[in-house]
Amino acid sequence: MKRLLVLIGSLLAVCGLLAYSSHALSTSSGDTGSKVLNLYNWGDYIDPQLLKTFQKETGYHVNVETFDSNEAMYTKLKQGGTHYDLTVPSDYMVNKLKEAHLLQPIDKSRLTGLANLDPQFLNKSYDPGNRYSLPYFWGTLGIIYNDQFVKPGSLQHWSQLWSPKYRDQIMLIDSARDILGMALAEQGHSMNTTDPGTLLAATKKLDALSPNVKAVVADEIKMYMSQNEAAVAVDWSGEAAEMLSNNPHLHYVVPNEGSNLWIDNLVIPKSAQHYQAIYAFLNFMNRPANAAQNAEYIGYATPNRRAKALLPAKIRNDPQFYPDERTLRHLQIYRNLSPQLVQLYNDRYLEFKMHH
Repeated sequence: MKRLLVLIGSLLAVCGLLAYSSHALSTSSGDTGSKVLNLYNWGDYIDPQLLKTFQKETGYHVNVETFDSNEAMYTKLKQGGTHYDLTVPSDYMVNKLKEAHLLQPIDKSRLTGLANLDPQFLNKSYDPGNRYSLPYFWGTLGIIYNDQFVKPGSLQHWSQLWSPKYRDQIMLIDSARDILGMALAEQGHSMNTTDPGTLLAATKKLDALSPNVKAVVADEIKMYMSQNEAAVAVDWSGEAAEMLSNNPHLHYVVPNEGSNLWIDNLVIPKSAQHYQAIYAFLNFMNRPANAAQNAEYIGYATPNRRAKALLPAKIRNDPQFYPDERTLRHLQIYRNLSPQLVQLYNDRYLEFKMHH
């Protein structure tokens, strides 16, 4: 009898351990409960107050897990074992996820507010007809400058970054596609070039920029620019918005000869389970008032045209973050390149970074 009790106790302990492990797995890869929505998002990429409002309105508890790159998100979805209901890939990554059969099509019959979305951010090459994605935020790659060191309005083009007067004064965001893309655009080439010779020429162009580069950094670029540590930076519009809000001497410019237009999107992973919660959330975020609130909190541009109309005039009329049509016509969306080409971009970029 004693041995039986010991055996039962051991089995209960094992069951408890398995239950704990299962709970830990579910909290890190999406809860499978019925009244939840599992959102896999970039860090600090939604107004927390909106999540509270959604939960109060619908009764669905939102579990948020974050990633720091499109590639990290892709790898986790590819490995499987997750139960995310929605995630937020950038344009080219939508195409990559779709080709890997990691997405479910969106049932548009269950959507409301589609007419609120600006047509210029729909039906893009990475997802014709928006079968798998809905635009969430959009923005650009551009130049931030400090008017304590740079004459206001004097820095408008990529080519000016190579001027000797900016020696050891420029900070670059640590991103292969963006920094090589900047050099390609400066030379009048596609930011999606597949020609190794053109990419090599862009690398040499970047090497010529090296004397002017103070540092190649990641998120800390916002702190450095806000604290007047450099005269110039190359970064994304949303990051620029945060910098400008912290330092009135900073300005953001999108060179009209060409730059990157990026669009982040909401998509439904293949392993999603909570469809009522998914469509309730998509419709909630499509409401103009909610999209406007989110845009004010995040600082990126909203693709919801009715939400844009609700933003303060100083935001919606700011060409730094809502560029004019002429500039928009010259912006390029990154395409999903083959693994071999991605590796070539990374290799060329690392060659440049070795100088820093």
